[in-house]
Amino acid sequence: MALTPLHDRVLVRRTESEEKTAGGLIIPDSAKEKPAEGVIVAAGAGLRDDDGDRIALDVKAGDRVLFGKWSGTEVTVDGEELLMMKESDIMGILS
Repeated sequence: MALTPLHDRVLVRRTESEEKTAGGLIIPDSAKEKPAEGVIVAAGAGLRDDDGDRIALDVKAGDRVLFGKWSGTEVTVDGEELLMMKESDIMGILS
């Protein structure tokens, strides 16, 4: 990876959304919402507290996460669209 996030930021690759509904209807690309689920590609080392000690992140590369609809900033790395966001924008880790 040519980009390493700093502090409490993470780099997320969105996962592809389903193209069919539960009833079998096909959803066209223009009607699809961007998924709010992704996989962490890279994570920063964490913030520092008042004493200068590093506070580790709760997430790591490879975790599947759920994040807010408008979270993050879109960046292009090696020709791939990714999201850069703070750890606080992540709502949870999917198992």
